[in-house]
Amino acid sequence: MKLAQLFKDFEEKLIVQGEEAESLSFVYRSLKNLSFTDFIFALQQEVTEEDKHFVKEIYTKLVAHIPAQYIIGQAEFFGMQLKVDERVLIPRLETEELVELILAENPEGHLKVLDIGTGSGAIALALAKDRSDWTITAADISQDALDLASENAERLDLEISFIKSDCFSEICSKYDIIVSNPPYISRADEEEVGLNVLHSEPHLALFADEDGLAIYRKISEESKGYLTDVGKIYLEIGYKQGQSVPALFMENLPEKRVRTLKDQFGQDRMVVIDDGEN
Repeated sequence: MKLAQLFKDFEEKLIVQGEEAESLSFVYRSLKNLSFTDFIFALQQEVTEEDKHFVKEIYTKLVAHIPAQYIIGQAEFFGMQLKVDERVLIPRLETEELVELILAENPEGHLKVLDIGTGSGAIALALAKDRSDWTITAADISQDALDLASENAERLDLEISFIKSDCFSEICSKYDIIVSNPPYISRADEEEVGLNVLHSEPHLALFADEDGLAIYRKISEESKGYLTDVGKIYLEIGYKQGQSVPALFMENLPEKRVRTLKDQFGQDRMVVIDDGEN
């Protein structure tokens, strides 16, 4: 049997189990450190006993709904390879759009930035990578997440300050930019979450009370005391929250402009609160 046939057999089983067939080759190539060309060549070779065992081992983890990124131990975000495991959410492509928006709208140097709910550190690290003169603080309620984010900062040689804080509870400074991709999924929408996400990623970082609005409400009610005079807030939201989240900030920060922006898939995905200069 050639390796291609072995992959075909296991990929068909993955589909039956509700998992993505492509995850098998992605994990295999990543753990074997194979280029796509090398992988295509390998598919035409006869299967070894070692490969049979290796592919079956990957399949077993995937059907247990362990995300591919957790199996390989890293995820790509904004051109960086971030360490990820069960302590943090896997960074999403949509969040890169939030980073790109912040960079595009804020060309100034020497800004102070607070990232609330940093998780793996993805947003804070991406901003630090592109704006070395910004002072960036990353906060999270989870010490486990902060430990992992600190590892990522050290591996990437990026300077970030980390603080354990439930939103603003331990924050003392004022910031030019507050950014957050908080837990925003309502428990009522649990059935919309993929099994590998639901079974493996931390629920503390996924779900929020008040139909997913609890953290946004807290930020909207408390952020005024932590923003500079022309400070801005950038938020990632769930696709159903394009009206409910802005309403919170219109109520609590009526002097600010509130915008809802769509992601590349046409879904409401970002809310920006600023003074209207952009």
